[in-house]
Amino acid sequence: MILGSMVEDRLQKASLAMQTRDPELLQEIIATDWEIDEMEIEVEEECLKILALHQPVASDLRLLIAIIKINNELERIADNAVNIAKRVQTISKDSTLDFTIDYEPMSGRVLQMFKLGLDALVTENSDLARRIFLEDEEVNQLRNQAYRHVVGELNREPGHAKCLVNLYLLARHLERIGDRIKNIAEEVIYLVEGKIVRGETD
Repeated sequence: MILGSMVEDRLQKASLAMQTRDPELLQEIIATDWEIDEMEIEVEEECLKILALHQPVASDLRLLIAIIKINNELERIADNAVNIAKRVQTISKDSTLDFTIDYEPMSGRVLQMFKLGLDALVTENSDLARRIFLEDEEVNQLRNQAYRHVVGELNREPGHAKCLVNLYLLARHLERIGDRIKNIAEEVIYLVEGKIVRGETD
């Protein structure tokens, strides 16, 4: 799945950029967002063409619907990678703040979730998809942990409020990516089992 590979590449680069704050890498993530957008439109148009011309039924119809929805989720995940890059650019402007958060464990878990999601889709494995729900809970806990750290630092260093808020928003973007991956998992389960589990996983 070409779009999935492209989005995974952006996620890996965003994860690395949070650690290194490399300005060239940050700019690359932002500047290449159009590639994801174009690919998303291309995939959707192809699916709609198949729906219109071949009028698929049953499992084939479920597959097309799942692909269209997952396609949209992938594009939004890439948007969050761009948002992460923009936040890091803002954070980098405040060179006097010593406080930071190590987002490597959280971004690593999100990347693991993403790989699980793609594997579940390619192999049509609903058990693999369900593992993502547990991983998502861990990501949410790491976001809460980041929030507590930032609030504590805000009380000590209110003069760095803008930078600290952006630092916390990195956790929010990672959490949203996790939510999007969970949506992909739900679509895989629907594809494989014909069962809608959206309400069960919130």
